[in-house]
Amino acid sequence: MRLRGLLVLAAAAAVVLVPAATPAALPQLLGTVGPEFSISFSHPDGSPVTHLDPGTYEIVVRDLSEFHNFHLSGPGVNESTGVEETGPVTWTVTFQDGRYSVVCDPHAGMLHREFTVGNPPPPPPPKPATPKLLATVGPKSTISLKSASGATLKTVKAGVYSITVRDRSKLHNFHLVGKGVNRKSGLAGMGTLTWRVTLSAGPLRFFSDKSPKTVKGSVKVT
Repeated sequence: MRLRGLLVLAAAAAVVLVPAATPAALPQLLGTVGPEFSISFSHPDGSPVTHLDPGTYEIVVRDLSEFHNFHLSGPGVNESTGVEETGPVTWTVTFQDGRYSVVCDPHAGMLHREFTVGNPPPPPPPKPATPKLLATVGPKSTISLKSASGATLKTVKAGVYSITVRDRSKLHNFHLVGKGVNRKSGLAGMGTLTWRVTLSAGPLRFFSDKSPKTVKGSVKVT
């Protein structure tokens, strides 16, 4: 019995002496923004991140500019540094199937990167381009509304348009009036404006407020 007890104690001691398993280190990714107009998101070997497997990662960010920030976002993730803050920061994030972006919020049009994780859904279809029209008043007592290519219009389809207004007269202005639309340039000013308007079915008139009975035109919105 005594021998058996000693064997039990020895076995217990052996169990106690077995070291606990060390948790596996998380895969690491590196983000950098600044000091100039640059932003990057890369693997430790320097290659850019374009696609990742789903899972948990350690993100080490170096924010080197007081004018930029580093904003990582996508499904289940929304982490960012402060615009006026600099220095290193470390995040632990879990990526899932989807599309993610890295962006500097104040300069999103210039500093941005995108990457995918796992099996993301297909990208959304591109938005159709906004059709454009060209409105001109002057020089002298001329006024017109044309297509972007310069073709004279008799009808246009209802919808949203971007209208470039070229006011070339200090005497006249371009005044556009239709269903839900009433936009005009200044009488005394000259220059170029851009309007985004929604045209609804019905008559669409344009004229100069200085001479509305003579400097005028119209098209039909169908």
